[in-house]
Amino acid sequence: MNRAFNRKKDKSWMHTPEALAKHYIPYNAKFLGSTEVEAPKGTEVVKDAVRKLKFQRHIKKSEGQKIPKVELQISIYGVKILDPKTKDVLHNCQLHRISFCADDKTDKRIFTFICKDSESNKHLCYVFDSEKCAEEITLTIGQAFDLAYKKFLESGGKDVETRKQIGSLQKRIQELETENSELKKQLQDLEEQLMITHVPPAGSISMKPQSTDIFDMVPFSPVTPLVPTLASNGCPPPPPTTLPPDIRKDLFGAEPFDPFTCGAADFPPDIQSKLDEMQEGFKMGLTLEGTVFSLDPLDGRC
Repeated sequence: MNRAFNRKKDKSWMHTPEALAKHYIPYNAKFLGSTEVEAPKGTEVVKDAVRKLKFQRHIKKSEGQKIPKVELQISIYGVKILDPKTKDVLHNCQLHRISFCADDKTDKRIFTFICKDSESNKHLCYVFDSEKCAEEITLTIGQAFDLAYKKFLESGGKDVETRKQIGSLQKRIQELETENSELKKQLQDLEEQLMITHVPPAGSISMKPQSTDIFDMVPFSPVTPLVPTLASNGCPPPPPTTLPPDIRKDLFGAEPFDPFTCGAADFPPDIQSKLDEMQEGFKMGLTLEGTVFSLDPLDGRC
């Protein structure tokens, strides 16, 4: 392994500062993978990581799996590892978290760098395979380090702190979006449970309470029969009581007179004859102030 960059040396870089500061430099390479390392830097550290990943890749290759291709975008803000077809970001290694970068002189296709993971705070070693650009990619990352360090000195460290704050805010936004989606799912599940609870089963009859008037009485309807309702204690009302025959008479020992239920045979003979005479007189005519009006249609008098 070779090349751990020293910023004190004045180097002749391959790219313009604007290309790395305002844009990025893309490269294509094969991604052997990443593995955790014990130290943030060191040649022996990356050698062990390369041997480990090469062995794992050899086993996967014997099983018919190919080494995935990735696109590297290098700038003063970091190294992004993307899917070359979909452009999805697989890993975003910020530059201030990269602690070591080197290429392999014994195997000129291999280059690697160590980056501290933002979530687990573990040091991960990323290993790549590029047939022609391994050394060039390593130099480009070194140039990005040099430009970022100069910018750090010019801004008095404020720029790096700002990027750290932006990174933490972006992480917090992602956590809130995940939490929001989970809450929406829980709310949807609760709404579905409420709908299932309020829907009556098929074939069931919903009992509606009877409407009452201002006196808390059920209105009478000639269409619906009168059905005795339950009392407040849940017991049926008592049956109607019938008075004995002697109690139904008045104080003179006679039954009360009811003109709606009595017939012609209910009166004594003298009273019945008197009523018949009055009815005959009413049929003959009515006298009002000396003028007689006949109710007989055959009588022509008026």
